[in-house]
Amino acid sequence: MINQQSETLINSHSEPTVNQGYKFNWFDWFCLWYPPGWLILFNRHWQHYHQDPDGWNWLEYLLFLIPGGFYLAFLSRWLRLGCRSPRIEATEFNPSYQQAFRAEILAPIVQHYFRGELQQVENLPSTGPMIVAMNHAGMSFPWDFISLGYLLGETRGWVAHPIAEGSLFEHPWMVWWLPPKWSQVLGAVRAEFSDFEAAVAQGKILLYAPEGLRGPLKGWRKRYQLQKFNVSFLQLSDRYHIPILPVVCIGSENLHPWTINLKGLQKLTKLPFCPISPLMFALILFPSMGVWAMRTRLRYFIQPMETQLSSDSQERKVVYQRAKQFQQRLQFRVNELLNKNLPVLE
Repeated sequence: MINQQSETLINSHSEPTVNQGYKFNWFDWFCLWYPPGWLILFNRHWQHYHQDPDGWNWLEYLLFLIPGGFYLAFLSRWLRLGCRSPRIEATEFNPSYQQAFRAEILAPIVQHYFRGELQQVENLPSTGPMIVAMNHAGMSFPWDFISLGYLLGETRGWVAHPIAEGSLFEHPWMVWWLPPKWSQVLGAVRAEFSDFEAAVAQGKILLYAPEGLRGPLKGWRKRYQLQKFNVSFLQLSDRYHIPILPVVCIGSENLHPWTINLKGLQKLTKLPFCPISPLMFALILFPSMGVWAMRTRLRYFIQPMETQLSSDSQERKVVYQRAKQFQQRLQFRVNELLNKNLPVLE
């Protein structure tokens, strides 16, 4: 189930070469099935392949596992670092580390916890640059996109790059939770037009949410109701002649169910969303659960490729109309799948 011997990794910026893959011990298995332990797994795996003197230590990991212990762990680390934030060094995308993380950490989570499945794989092209456009939801850590990237890698060997909101790169909470530049090393692309355009121009396979943050922000009451689509992915698809692969995800709304978004608190914390639900009491006691999500069943239905490209000189209202039509087609497919009563929680 887990690849115990990954390929040799050559870490960027002259970090030492590591020949042994990450091997789970009893503590790792415990962390895998204990919700506050997922953050420990992410950081321990990083520390196996990278030098990270500013990272969490064993005492702090153990504090993660007790109610309220994360706050003591944070204080311990802050004092240990001389009352400063962890250093953030410039680090580039590392496909070798992405492969190791996918095989050694994501595999058991996606396969056995989220039970991710690709359906209608006959619609997948063999290779080539493309924009994979999917409905995004869950108001949690972006497990719907992370799981899709893993499954595409396993099925086609693709290196997929998710388009991520800026706070996943530089928000102060992320700097403390996750290793330095963790998102960039694993291939995420900042959701800014210039970065998005550069990635498209380089011919990468991009995972994109046409709804943007409107998808997760809509909350539980509007689950599976697709929100207004952005138009940038259509414009870039036309300009660089890159096709769009639509994907419908069923099950993502259950990653953090019964949620509403508190806009005032969201603006105060500068997070992409601030979900309030019955789970929030557990998250207050165990902040390390911020990378965790409820167990669900993620099913991805691959739609036929959108290959009809238009001139990039179209009027903006024409592009908006195309985006609306694209949204309507995906909404029809979502409704069609939901009417089949697909099980997502069994």
